[in-house]
Amino acid sequence: MAQAGGAKTERYEVRLTGEGLETLRLASELSGRSIAEIMTTAAKSEAERIIEAETLIRLSVEDQRRFAESLLTPLSLPPTLKRAEAAHTRLIRKTS
Repeated sequence: MAQAGGAKTERYEVRLTGEGLETLRLASELSGRSIAEIMTTAAKSEAERIIEAETLIRLSVEDQRRFAESLLTPLSLPPTLKRAEAAHTRLIRKTS
């Protein structure tokens, strides 16, 4: 099924309780929009809310401060990694 502008659409079937359908009908009459438009808008809004809730990391102000601090003040390397870094630097200078 194609929509104006060439965007493809899909059809989904839902079952509603009598109360749910009456609520949608009333909202449709009051808003001047179709039930399908109200359902589509509500479904998209709920899907976006779920995606945001599941993918966004929220930190307290204190956690934000500690995170920023850890990025700006990295921990010092242990001795073995310091030696490896020095060896790497020497090798890179020799090959350059």
